[in-house]
Amino acid sequence: MSQPLSGVVVVSLAVNVPGPVAVARLVDLGARGTVVQPPAGDPLERYAPGWYAELSRRLEVLRLDLKDPGGRRELDELLAGADVLVTATRPAALARLGFDWPHLHEAFPRLVHTSIVGRAGERADVPGHDLTYQAAAGILAPPAAPRTLAADLAGAERAVSETLAGLLLRERTGEGTLREVGLGDCADDLGAPVRRGMTTPGSLLGGGFAGYGLYAARGGHVALAALEPHFWARAEELLGADHAQIAATLAGRSPDEWEAWGEEHDVPLAAVREPERDPACEHEHEHEDEHEVTA
Repeated sequence: MSQPLSGVVVVSLAVNVPGPVAVARLVDLGARGTVVQPPAGDPLERYAPGWYAELSRRLEVLRLDLKDPGGRRELDELLAGADVLVTATRPAALARLGFDWPHLHEAFPRLVHTSIVGRAGERADVPGHDLTYQAAAGILAPPAAPRTLAADLAGAERAVSETLAGLLLRERTGEGTLREVGLGDCADDLGAPVRRGMTTPGSLLGGGFAGYGLYAARGGHVALAALEPHFWARAEELLGADHAQIAATLAGRSPDEWEAWGEEHDVPLAAVREPERDPACEHEHEHEDEHEVTA
C-alpha cells in the first residue's frame, strides 16, 4: 500500500488509549512517530501491556520530565522538526506547561496540534473518561459495563482525520492549525442510532425485524444480519419467516457450523465469539498530574 504520510513527523504527549491508537494509525499511513511520556510511563503499559506493545512497536519512546528545563528543551527540539503534535491533556494543564495554542503557534508556526479533550470548546477542561462520555451519550445499558472503549476509539479515528485536515490546510495556507477532538462529542455521534430510533428495543435494528438479531445456537449464539431484501429473501426461505421459526432452525447447529453455512449460502451470519484475553494484563490505577489525560 502507498504511504501518504511518508516524511511526516509526529510527536505525541498522549498516554492511555485515544492518542496512542491515533498515532499508531498515523504511522500505518507512513508517518514517523515519537512519543514523549512522563517519567512514570504510560498507564496503558500496566493496564494492557500487550496492546501497549502493539501500539508502540514502531515508535521512538522517550520519557521526559517536562517540568525540568532539560526535558522541556529536548521536547522543543523535537517539535522544531515535527509536523504534528498530538496531546490528550486538558488545556489548562497544557497552559501550565507553556503549551497553550498561542505559545505553540508562535514558536512553531507550521505545527499542526491535534488536541484530544473531553469536550471541544468551552468544556474542554471538564474531567471525564470513556465511561462518563458513553453515559452522557445514552449508549450504556446498566448495570453492565461497556464491552469496548467506544468513545476512546472513535476519538482516535477522529483525531486521525482532524490531523489529516490540519496537514491539508497547512499545504494551502502554509500555517499550522489547532484541531480539537472531543471524546464526548464522538460518543454523542455514536449515540445517533439510539436517538433516531434505529436501535431502540423493538425497532428495526433493536429486535423488531427477525432478519437482524442474535439467536441461540447449539453451544453458543449467532448474529444474523439479513437486512437487504435479497439477503432476507434467502434467509426467509432457508431459515424461516419469523423470530420463532428462525430460532428453532438455528438451535440445531453450532455457531461455527452456521457461520460456514452462511458463507456457503451467501447469508450474512456470524458466530458470536468472546474476545481473546491478554494474559499479561495488570490492573493498577494511578493518577497523573500535568500529564492528566481526558480518557
